[in-house]
Amino acid sequence: MTQAGYALLGLTALTAMLVGVLTFALLRIAAGARDARRHLRDNSADALMMSAALQEAVSKLKAQEQAMSARADASDHLRGQIADSLTAGLLVVDTGGCVQVLNPAGRRLLELDSEPLGMRFRDALAVAPSLVAVIDQCLKTGQPIVRRSVEMSQDMKATHLGVTVSPLAEAADPPGVICLFADLTDVVELEEQLRVKETLARLGELTAGIAHEFRNGLATIHGYSRLLDPQAVPAQYRPYIEGIRQEAEALGQVVTNFLNFARPEQLSLASVDLGRIAQRAADDLHHELPSGTTINMAGDFANIEGDEILLRKVFGNLLRNAAEACEAVGRTPAIVIEGRVDRAHRTCRVSVEDNGPGIPAGQREKVFHPFFTSRSRGTGLGLAIVQKIVLTHQGRVAINTARGGGAAVEMTFRLA
Repeated sequence: MTQAGYALLGLTALTAMLVGVLTFALLRIAAGARDARRHLRDNSADALMMSAALQEAVSKLKAQEQAMSARADASDHLRGQIADSLTAGLLVVDTGGCVQVLNPAGRRLLELDSEPLGMRFRDALAVAPSLVAVIDQCLKTGQPIVRRSVEMSQDMKATHLGVTVSPLAEAADPPGVICLFADLTDVVELEEQLRVKETLARLGELTAGIAHEFRNGLATIHGYSRLLDPQAVPAQYRPYIEGIRQEAEALGQVVTNFLNFARPEQLSLASVDLGRIAQRAADDLHHELPSGTTINMAGDFANIEGDEILLRKVFGNLLRNAAEACEAVGRTPAIVIEGRVDRAHRTCRVSVEDNGPGIPAGQREKVFHPFFTSRSRGTGLGLAIVQKIVLTHQGRVAINTARGGGAAVEMTFRLA
């Protein structure tokens, strides 16, 4: 083989080697591309799976958040419903002395027209200084006050409140005190009625026997005085016989009234109209009262469960007392019987007002005591009998000042 042939053979071998290397390189590049595509496919699937898992987790978290928010809203709504539905007053005051919560029952008991949220509790409760004092004590001492009775203004419907004040838990934000208060007016008045009834019962038991024996002796004196003939004694002694007779009759009437007062009343209950009973009592006394006396009916009256005879006695005693009080100061009696019906509290309040001198504030409780009287000829049993009959009807009676300056006897009865 010539030299040219060897050169051609070497060139051919070199070319073949280059082609082989190029082919191997292309094959490796293709394999690498294939591996890369497969790797990308695998990574994409993993990413999709991870994305789906994250989306599912986020959806669950959102659902839990919505459920918790709904439960929180429901809990807040329930707390609001509970506070609004309470018949007792609920008041929350923070440590700064500002009102945070006052439910509708509390505003009604305190007779507040607007909601005092954010106000200083001393300013918001200016109408109830006794309640302010209890809350202030709890704020200063941090000690709870349980079931304390406080007295309110006599001008308010709720004259007595039962109060419980407790510090809020330390975790509360902001901390302060919570106050619960309820109207105890009816309870206090019922206790007073029971006390008066027990007093009257003991008084009747102790003195009825003595009065009965006294009446027997008085009847003997009166009988002997009737047997004496004034014409058979000297003229200077005749006035003494007449005086004995008059005083014996007057004392006999006092003893009879007292026995009627001490004796337990036997009620004959029926539905009766207070207005009609008052008018009939006024008509019955028309010729007995001083000349020129006027008795006017005003307002609204209602039916109650009562004894008509005893209630007529009540109005009769009140009208006589009013007329005598006016006559004692030289005034023509002008009496007004006024009725007011409270359907919400199911009561009827009847007042008997006169234009007399009135009753001093210091004597208004004493006038219901047996034998207490400011008149020289009075027996002191008229208003005591009135109180007894009203209490027997589960009612209340009080003395106030009439609009014209005289006395006003106010009676409160429950509707039938």
